[in-house]
Amino acid sequence: MYVLLPLLVLVLMVAALVDAITRRDDQVKHLPKFAWVLFIVFLPFIGSVLWFTLGREWDASPKESMSFGDPRRWSRDDAGPASPAGRPAPRDYRTTAQQLADLEREIEIAELEAELRRRRAVDPQSPDAG
Repeated sequence: MYVLLPLLVLVLMVAALVDAITRRDDQVKHLPKFAWVLFIVFLPFIGSVLWFTLGREWDASPKESMSFGDPRRWSRDDAGPASPAGRPAPRDYRTTAQQLADLEREIEIAELEAELRRRRAVDPQSPDAG
């Protein structure tokens, strides 16, 4: 029984801290977010209750809360480029070295094609002018 009240205060404080930290700055009222976090840490019960009553914005249409890290990492909507049939594009299983070698070959082919176009422009009567 003696452990229940401190445990409830701890749970309330952790919930308030998580909520305060993950809120965007435009969803925090009356004080800067950093001040609310300090208030919750140094006065756990009072700070948490005041955070939930005064500090956070209670909107009928909740705005997206701030996430940790790159939000694209958690997005399931962006599954990568899709093929024309609507299916996801096949995954490239080549190693980085293989991809770099293929890229270098493509660059070399593009340079050779540019050289061929340049020679054809200089001498249109050459045998490879087609």
